[in-house]
Amino acid sequence: MKTKLLALAALITATSAAAFAAPLTATTAVHTKPDDKSPSVTFLKAGTEPVATQAPIVPSGWMAVELPGPHTAYVQNKDLTKSLDVVPGASLYLAPKPEAGVLTVADKSDKTTIDGVLGKWSRVILEKRIVGYIRIGAPAPALPAMANAPAVAAPSNPAPAPMSSPMPPMARAAAPGQPAATMNLGDGAGSSLPRLFQGRFVSTRRPLAPRRPYDWALNDNAGKRYAYLDISKLLQIEQIEKFADHMVVVYGAAKASPDGKDILIQVESLQLK
Repeated sequence: MKTKLLALAALITATSAAAFAAPLTATTAVHTKPDDKSPSVTFLKAGTEPVATQAPIVPSGWMAVELPGPHTAYVQNKDLTKSLDVVPGASLYLAPKPEAGVLTVADKSDKTTIDGVLGKWSRVILEKRIVGYIRIGAPAPALPAMANAPAVAAPSNPAPAPMSSPMPPMARAAAPGQPAATMNLGDGAGSSLPRLFQGRFVSTRRPLAPRRPYDWALNDNAGKRYAYLDISKLLQIEQIEKFADHMVVVYGAAKASPDGKDILIQVESLQLK
């Protein structure tokens, strides 16, 4: 029996490793929990090979992945010490509001830097590896209800002139070779929450070259495009050229492009960094 169990474990491990090594075929949201309704921390673009990691419980159809950081998070000021350190055990949120979802819980060994103060909240940069979850299979189909079966309660989940906007979480321009952060891309644009994104505002138009789906994009620190920008909601389009080739902060909701190969941000506001 022990030999059979070891063989089964080896088979599961080999199968899981093969799944982890396979590049993603579409832009994939990384959730805080193995649940489609949980908030998203970041995304992995199509072609990315996710970095597998261990987690206590990973349901079928999900994969635990490692997110190296740095991460932008928000902490209530009451959870800061006089030396502006985060109190161990305090929740670090995805946005400056309790209902935004918890990114992680602060540990005594965490390295955090205060990056801004927003009323009763502070924005911090967290240097820490955290665990996220990506879906690697379709959700399991619901079983048909049985006649005269007793009702069962569903289990609860564990617990130039700037165009200004509120201050949700900021996604910093990625370091070379690292993905940029965004919100939920896993269940359609309707569930994607607006966020702040930072990068270089560049034109995608080139002489004698086919026109891109969108005229503007954000580049990371290495000069590589990580998102197209849909600026159709902006009111002052005539001033848009003034932002070209400058570092900017963009506020908007992110989603996968129609072909699933790129990220598209529906821009609601734009300002120089």
